[in-house]
Amino acid sequence: MKFRPCIDIHNGKVKQIVGGSLSDSSDDLIQNYVATEDAAYFARRYRKDNLKGGHVIMLGPGNEAQAEEALKAYPGGLQIGGGINAENASYYLKQGASHVIVTSYVFKDGEIHFEHLEQLVKTIGKEQLVLDLSCRMRDGKYWVVTDRWQKFTGFEISHQNLDILARYCAEFLIHAADVEGLCKGIQTEVVKLLGNWANQSEHAIAMTYAGGIHSQEDIQTIQELGKGKLDFTVGSALDIFGGKLLKYEDMLKRR
Repeated sequence: MKFRPCIDIHNGKVKQIVGGSLSDSSDDLIQNYVATEDAAYFARRYRKDNLKGGHVIMLGPGNEAQAEEALKAYPGGLQIGGGINAENASYYLKQGASHVIVTSYVFKDGEIHFEHLEQLVKTIGKEQLVLDLSCRMRDGKYWVVTDRWQKFTGFEISHQNLDILARYCAEFLIHAADVEGLCKGIQTEVVKLLGNWANQSEHAIAMTYAGGIHSQEDIQTIQELGKGKLDFTVGSALDIFGGKLLKYEDMLKRR
């Protein structure tokens, strides 16, 4: 298990946002932190500290320039997501991304489109593809959500479905959207589900969990429930993003 850094970009600025507040209306947005530094600043810091496998997420349009500067500042060290499809995936890899992260292009209108997934694999290969399976709970189960985490799909996060998707990609990124940005604790059932799959399935691949981490106890729980096979990312609780609960320097011990 290791720490994966993040750079979330919204309206051209690096921010930490309560995930569930993302919507078409800016009035609903809850911002925990807005950085004075640009995305490239954080990318250079991660490069200096030899942190690998982090992700740059473009939260909506208008963030492409910031994201590309971050990729150029740390070539091969960051993944990128947000509006990625078969047409632009190769472009972002050429800009320096190690992987592209995809959600809405594959999960659209509440359904999974395997033809889009196959087109991505044909275009860039599975080795550079990460599927974002950000999820929320409904009726006691966890379902992939899209469109700023507001729209439920009919695709459940289950061992069987993870087995299916693992054949198409190198990694999964899973935001527990119900707790993202709240700094009130992780969604343990999601972590347990992923850890059991990683420990039992012959198709298991690398995974990163995000959402609600606010203490060393949370990180230890991920270690235990994730069977040591689930990486993690921390946002709003981290001191470099204005948080007061976890220190970036401590995260470097889990590189």
